[in-house]
Amino acid sequence: MSELKKFRLINKIEGISFIILLFVAMPLKYSFGYPMATKIVGMLHGLLVFAFLYQIFEAKKEAGFTWKETGLYTLLSLVPFGSFYTDRELAKKTAEESKAV
Repeated sequence: MSELKKFRLINKIEGISFIILLFVAMPLKYSFGYPMATKIVGMLHGLLVFAFLYQIFEAKKEAGFTWKETGLYTLLSLVPFGSFYTDRELAKKTAEESKAV
């Protein structure tokens, strides 16, 4: 599996964990008094953030992302649903490269 495919996968998983943290675990904690939800989901999301950061730099080396692209993809991971935009852009980029070959 290429580094770019690995990055796309971890990007999706990290994005989903962020959405679950924001829209499931935090309401459970603050609306229903269940703080364990944010502890569990928060820890998993934190591990996925580290995996995301590792994988973006591995993908940068292989796929030749510019520093601007790397920064943009990292910033988009901080925005809810931003990782899904990143995946769509990378899918377009991959499709264009496969047509060129």
